[in-house]
Amino acid sequence: MFWDNHMHSSFSGDSDTAPIDMINAAKAKGLRGITFTDHLDLGYPEEYGFFDLDIQNYYPTQHKLAEENSDDNFTILTGLEVGLQPWVQEENKKIVASQPYDFIIGSTHLIDKLDPYFESTWENKNPIELLTRYYNCIYENITGFSDFDTVGHLDYAFRYAKDEHIKNNSHEPYKEIIDAILEHIIKNDKALEINTAAYRKGMNSPNPAASIIKRYRALGGRLITIGADAHIPQDIAADFNRLPELLSSCGFTEYAVFKKRVPNMYPL
Repeated sequence: MFWDNHMHSSFSGDSDTAPIDMINAAKAKGLRGITFTDHLDLGYPEEYGFFDLDIQNYYPTQHKLAEENSDDNFTILTGLEVGLQPWVQEENKKIVASQPYDFIIGSTHLIDKLDPYFESTWENKNPIELLTRYYNCIYENITGFSDFDTVGHLDYAFRYAKDEHIKNNSHEPYKEIIDAILEHIIKNDKALEINTAAYRKGMNSPNPAASIIKRYRALGGRLITIGADAHIPQDIAADFNRLPELLSSCGFTEYAVFKKRVPNMYPL
């Protein structure tokens, strides 16, 4: 009876799935609710060509679908996954404020305009230096833009590391910058997303890794959100069965669902 708080539909440039198909799949899986968080990635490099959101029609269409398909046992909410970059902060603020969104994920997909999804980003680079810069980009983004509710897939770049030892190994080399990020999240009452897409990318923990989730709790973090980052129906709530034991071992007994930008707590 989990709630999947991170999913995409054909409004996202990297998904071809109609929103109603995501809704029907989530109902069939017995979820209590879902939150659409289609991509808003202003300033994303044109050569990658992924993230053009039809912002005029997105909220009205999704909200209408929510009204038609929600009931006492299943709720549909509408949010955004906002790609954070310093030079699009003001535009992001205007768009987030333009509609009564339920939930805003603040995500960093780029390392100085390079997406770690692509192999070319890693070519001729020291992976530890690149990942350190990735964390520094996150810190710069979340300290420069505050109108979000949760930090999305904190160690996203690790999904695409070519070195398996780095991909699934200790975060010790990045400890100081990770602590700075977590302390900022906690100080500003933001949540930390637990994103299970990492399992589908060959990782042995969600994004972020269990060690980071434990550190977040040790520093005083209390708010977590849960999402599978699904772009196709079969990935909705994928690997959620792994979360109760993992999150309990990290000190958590509940997770947040944001409705009208306010966290509502549910037991794991």
